[in-house]
Amino acid sequence: MFVALVLMYFLLACFACWLLLFPGGRALLLHAMVNLGWRVQRRAQRLNRGGGAQWQRLQLHTGSGMARAWHQLLQHRWLSLAGSVLILVPPLLAWLSSDRIALRGYADRQHVINDQVSDLLKGEQLVPPPTLPPLLFSTAEVTQLRPLLGGASRNWQLLEHDYAQRLLLVFKIMKDVHGYEMVLLEGYRSPGRQNQLAAAGPNVTNAKAFQSYHQYGLAADCAFMHEGKLIISEKNAWAMRGYRLYGVTAESVGLRWGGRWSMMDFGHTELPQPRVLGK
Repeated sequence: MFVALVLMYFLLACFACWLLLFPGGRALLLHAMVNLGWRVQRRAQRLNRGGGAQWQRLQLHTGSGMARAWHQLLQHRWLSLAGSVLILVPPLLAWLSSDRIALRGYADRQHVINDQVSDLLKGEQLVPPPTLPPLLFSTAEVTQLRPLLGGASRNWQLLEHDYAQRLLLVFKIMKDVHGYEMVLLEGYRSPGRQNQLAAAGPNVTNAKAFQSYHQYGLAADCAFMHEGKLIISEKNAWAMRGYRLYGVTAESVGLRWGGRWSMMDFGHTELPQPRVLGK
């Protein structure tokens, strides 16, 4: 019963707000009441022409019903008055102050907008950087850290378009804002290469074929270029600072960063999608 009363109050309050705040609503209600009045009048005329007895019975029933309603209203006049006040006062106050309602602290606040993210949302298509020479990825320093990097794919066209655009935006922000030039180490992986990397041990990857977003073009591993050399190791303080900035930037454009994992992969980002990897 209490729930029904609360629901009735809510509906009545919404109806009262609608009438007070929307002139069109008041006009619609007035039009409906006029139409109802004409229908009742025509019905009464038909009953009057059909017989005075029916008209008298209608008047009697109507009068007795109104009398009972008036009696109930008088009997519970204070409750009715309180209910009317609760329904009418809040929308009335809202209506009277509608031109002056404002939240403090928001009128003059300027929101910081990342222009690069805005451009991406507007449809700007970023272009992949020029292809780097393969020898850059097979130096002794790089091979020591990533021994199987020589067979990796760095073809941007094999990456899913939305993910590639987000990653290119991260590259642009990292260079323009933070001064880090980024390099794609590996993007798409074939199932065979994924199994090859998994066989190399958990220090490389735990994911087998079709257990990684790399197979769907939704993940990539990246590093930095500094003074003509490829910098991968997070033991380098300059690179570690870059990886942290890279993670923050990647997450700001909706990517997942591997640096958050228990087995941290600082250069890895991915774009999770529903119903991929069986999730």
